[in-house]
Amino acid sequence: MELLTIKTTIMSTTKDLSKYGLKNVRAQWNLDAETLQKLTLEKGMGVETENGTLCVNTGKFTGRSPKDRFLVKDDYTKDKVWWGRINKPVSPENFDKLYDEITNYLDGKEVFVRDAYVCADPKYRMNVRTITEYPWSNYFIKNMFLRLDESELEDFEEEWLVLCAPGYEAQNPSEYGILSGNFSILNFTKKIALVGGSAYTGEMKKGIFSALNLILPTEKEVLPMHCSANVGEAGDTAIFFGLSGTGKTTLSADPERKLIGDDEHGWTKEDTIFNFEGGCYAKVIDLTEEKEPDIFRAIRPGALLENVVFKEGTKEVDFFDSSITQNTRVSYPIYHIDNIQEPSYASNPKNIFFLTCDAFGVLPPVSKLTPGQAAYHFISGYTAKVAGTEAGITEPVPSFSACFGEPFMPLHPTVYAEMLSEKMKASGVNVWLINTGWSGGPYGVGSRIKLKYTRAMISAILEGKLDDVDFDTHPIFGLHMPKYCPGVPTEMLDPMNTWLQKGAYVSKAIQLAHSFHINFDKFASQASEEIMNGGPLIDSHHSLTEHL
Repeated sequence: MELLTIKTTIMSTTKDLSKYGLKNVRAQWNLDAETLQKLTLEKGMGVETENGTLCVNTGKFTGRSPKDRFLVKDDYTKDKVWWGRINKPVSPENFDKLYDEITNYLDGKEVFVRDAYVCADPKYRMNVRTITEYPWSNYFIKNMFLRLDESELEDFEEEWLVLCAPGYEAQNPSEYGILSGNFSILNFTKKIALVGGSAYTGEMKKGIFSALNLILPTEKEVLPMHCSANVGEAGDTAIFFGLSGTGKTTLSADPERKLIGDDEHGWTKEDTIFNFEGGCYAKVIDLTEEKEPDIFRAIRPGALLENVVFKEGTKEVDFFDSSITQNTRVSYPIYHIDNIQEPSYASNPKNIFFLTCDAFGVLPPVSKLTPGQAAYHFISGYTAKVAGTEAGITEPVPSFSACFGEPFMPLHPTVYAEMLSEKMKASGVNVWLINTGWSGGPYGVGSRIKLKYTRAMISAILEGKLDDVDFDTHPIFGLHMPKYCPGVPTEMLDPMNTWLQKGAYVSKAIQLAHSFHINFDKFASQASEEIMNGGPLIDSHHSLTEHL
């Protein structure tokens, strides 16, 4: 199922790409992983680790370039997209000029074509053809999109095209309405994702994710989500939202539950949760087998490592070396994980977890949210950056990313939040805010909540052990905090109890509440009263004594 025969590969090279403006290229179609790896090595574009895993360097870009992401503004998108800092417009004419520039650049070159699909639920399957300049870019797509068998490849017709040319660079960006020589552009009318000037593979993955984030809610009544998901033996699905560093991948990897997917999912009107992808794209900085056994063991032939460094004089990866980037990555097909749900979908979730790493030590380690609070915190997408994560950061800084994935959301965040609220109410799902950050004080004073306690909280919720406990209400955030949780010290469930100075806690909590309100101002005009009431109880116009 996963590998094509050599006969199929040779026959496929005769297919014509002229309909894409590629008239004089040598096309390699649907090559298997072994052949793509061999070609990458022969071209001097990669090296192998001691166990035979392919490693590449993505060059100038070791992450996405958000400022160089554009959407074509035309009749389809002009009234749908939430235009602004995240979703920047480019004209159809400038898109066409850049597309022609890339096809001219590829003239006479060898290209690599991959036919695959996204969306594991057959009702929502979308065929995607990807044409890449580099063989290892094609390798990445083989890992990350859902794979087809030979019979499905014969009469394949794509709905979307991804065209990726890292070696092309626009010489006069302003003439095309863009900012730099590199760009990532979505054209919803022509159904093309165009990537130029960047070899970072995540641009292709997130391009199609962004496309689905507009298409699914507006055309299919499906809520797209930037989350991981797993399912228990009884069919109880759990969803984990969270920004980088909050524990999303770690906490969704559970030996007692099957992984549906680690990053992108849809929630359908038929009450299913399905994975968009056929693989995982995991960070590997500071990776150890003890800390992340599933990811560590998935790094074997068939996986693709990006921007890692070898220990001197060896072919052993030094996962603690960030000299190229902190954003070292591996992509691998999902079947490199042993405990997976096949196919990659399951029924309605019973529990949703919003993960946040609160470095201020203010939020409870576990709290239950009302539908209004869930929508508010979903739109907010809060976590905190700690000292050392970025240049110039010396103390915790609030960080908000709408819907826990703002860079990939073409619609106004309230559209996704209202859909989430409706689905929550219809399905009776419980939503929980889990703080994987600090307790007993802010970063530098308190200590990070132990992973074993966080796992105990999530296990208690999944096993129904918090269904009948009593809850207290947080006086500033209005969150409902359980008075008891098995396996967790009771005194830490109310964060104020863990601070030596109660006044200092109140002051820090008010400071964070203000940050929430300031961030939410830009959404307020389109948010319902229920969502607005889901925020912190205190703002700049209220005193704490009203709520204590």
